[in-house]
Amino acid sequence: MYGLIIRHVFSFCFSALLSYYLIPLIIGSAKKLNFLDKPDGRIKVHEVPIPHLGGITIYMAFIATLALSYPFENIILWLLLGITFLLFVGFIDDLKILKPKQKLFGQFIAVLCFLKGGFSLKANFLSSSFNLFISGFWMLSVINAFNLVDVMDGLSSLLAIIAAITFFIIALMFKQYAISILLLAFLGALCSFFVHNKPPAKIYLGDAGALFIGGFLSAVPLLFSWSQHAFDAYYAPIIILGVPLLEVFFLVIIRARLGIPFYWGSPHHFSIYLQNKGWSKYGVLFFAGSMSVFLSLTALLFLLNVLPVWGLFPMGIGFCSLWCYIVFGGSLQKQVRKKFSCGGSCDTVCPARSVTFAAKKQDNSE
Repeated sequence: MYGLIIRHVFSFCFSALLSYYLIPLIIGSAKKLNFLDKPDGRIKVHEVPIPHLGGITIYMAFIATLALSYPFENIILWLLLGITFLLFVGFIDDLKILKPKQKLFGQFIAVLCFLKGGFSLKANFLSSSFNLFISGFWMLSVINAFNLVDVMDGLSSLLAIIAAITFFIIALMFKQYAISILLLAFLGALCSFFVHNKPPAKIYLGDAGALFIGGFLSAVPLLFSWSQHAFDAYYAPIIILGVPLLEVFFLVIIRARLGIPFYWGSPHHFSIYLQNKGWSKYGVLFFAGSMSVFLSLTALLFLLNVLPVWGLFPMGIGFCSLWCYIVFGGSLQKQVRKKFSCGGSCDTVCPARSVTFAAKKQDNSE
């Protein structure tokens, strides 16, 4: 047991220290190689060019830590293969914007790696093919959720930290210590990155980092044996990742209402709504973090049988109502048609480097 504790402590500390050491080197290299997210005065309104290779830093520290502290397992090789593929897809998109279909195809290949490695829902009451379909849809949703929510300094990394901590606690509850070590290796690198990514950001995740983080947090929950704990325990990861999933849900609804294809970039992110209301970036981080912590505590209480399953539904309705009231205020119609403005720096292609609805209309008129 003592050796197990040492491995846990080592995984977090080594990953955090290595990431903290690498970040200044990556920032310097990015500036020399011109791997920068440059302001354009229209959408990217940060004051100076910002390096966007943060995902590379997290990935390097994570892999190095696993090499030293994690036991050799074939299933983890498929996890690493999938997240590495996502990292490269995102890196290519950072250098040269990929078309939505190209980006989705890359995500699909990564999901196939996860599924081939055994990362799928294992519900006995569903057919194996349906389990695979649901698992693939889940992973694609979470991958894109973290990519979409990454439009403000520190936001995606903060939500990922809270989710990783919650899954770590669950791994300890289930006594699945290999998973808890895996999560600590990821968490250490992410915490060090957040120190440099919080407002005002010195480095961005980039698409490489956002896709890598989303891929990891979409696959890790599928390592748990939820059905062995309780028949309906698989609701827990949905609750834990509720904030980024809500981002996807409302973006699809708003874009559909405006006639915008869901895969186009637009400024209708909750963080941008709040900034346009006058919220500071730290205020947005506090709001999103508080909501994520609340959902994580709800999931833990549910797994501990303190909160019954029938209590989740009225709580979910109340949470969504509060979310809509705070984010959208009294007039959604007015806000969705408000002039495009990020109100701050953007970490991802949406909306900073995507084709916007307004731009598309202008292209068609020409």
